[in-house]
Order: sequence, then C-alpha cells, then structure tokens
Amino acid sequence: MGKSAQARIIGGMKTFLTILLGLDLVAVVAVMLTGVLGMAKAGRDPRVSNRLMRWRVTLQALAVALVVALMLTG
Repeated sequence: MGKSAQARIIGGMKTFLTILLGLDLVAVVAVMLTGVLGMAKAGRDPRVSNRLMRWRVTLQALAVALVVALMLTG
C-alpha cells in the first residue's frame, strides 16, 4: 500500500471518528437534558433517573474512547 493510499485511509478514519464523536456528544447532551427535565417533574420515578445516569456515563465513556482513538490516529 502506497503512502497516498495510507494517508487517505487514515484521513477517512479521522473523519469517521470525528463524526461519531459529534453524534455521541449530542447524545450525551440529550440524555443529560432529559434527566434534568425529569427531575423537575413532581412524582418522578427514581428508576428512570438511574437508567438515564447509566446511559450518560456509558456515552461519556464512549466519547473518551473516541477521543483516544482520534489521538492515536494522529
């Protein structure tokens, strides 16, 4: 594989990872806002809040992994 082909593959991978990171960050914000708005409601179910917290932590861990992957491709 030539240098130009390898550079194209790495460039494509960086673009793909950057798009995934952006989508993941949007998902984190959406889950956080859902959790905050759910806490504002009276008579909320604490199990739903707990589930949203787990989703947020999982999505944030994915974001960190994507940032590390982007740094390794650099």
